[in-house]
Amino acid sequence: MRGKNAVLYPGVCLFFLLLLLRPPAFALEADIAGLCFSPGGGCTNLVVKEIDGARRDIRVMAYDFTSVPIAGALARAKRRGVDVEIVFDSQNAGNSYSRVNFLRGNGIPIFIDTHVELMHDKVMIIDSKTVITGSFNWTRAAEFYNAENLLVVRSRQLAGLYLQNWNFQARQSVRLTQPLY
Repeated sequence: MRGKNAVLYPGVCLFFLLLLLRPPAFALEADIAGLCFSPGGGCTNLVVKEIDGARRDIRVMAYDFTSVPIAGALARAKRRGVDVEIVFDSQNAGNSYSRVNFLRGNGIPIFIDTHVELMHDKVMIIDSKTVITGSFNWTRAAEFYNAENLLVVRSRQLAGLYLQNWNFQARQSVRLTQPLY
C-alpha cells in the first residue's frame, strides 16, 4: 500500500533487490579493541599501550607526528627488538616539532612520501593483526585541543589490507638517510 505522497522508483527497488541477491563482495571479521575521542579522551595512552604490547612489528603512516609519548613508545619497542618502520608525509616531516629525527636517531627506518600531494594517513599496524586508525594525528594537539577520533581494530584480514597499502606507500617513498633539520 502506498501513502498519498509515496513514489515508487523502479531504479531504487532494483538497487535494493540486487543488494539482497548479491551481497557486497567484501566482508571481514574484526573486533573493536578500543575507541576514544579527543580532546582529552586518552587516545595517546591507548596508542602507547598498544605499542607497548607489540611483539614483532609495527608499521606507521603519519601525516603529522609530534607526540613525545608515542615517539618514546616506538623507540622502546625498537629497543626490545620490534621491527618498526614509518612513512611520513613530506610536508609535515620537516616541521620543527616533528619527531622524525628522534625516531630516526633511535634506529627506526623513516620513509618520506614525496609521491602524493598529501599523505594524510594516520595508521599503525601492529603484529599484522591490530590496526589503529582514525582522524587522530600522533600529536599533542590531537590529544588536548582537537576534536579527533581513534579506533583500535583486531583483524588479521584488515591488517593485511592496511599492510598492502603501507608497502605501496613505502615503495613510492624516499628513505631518510640524514637528519631533516
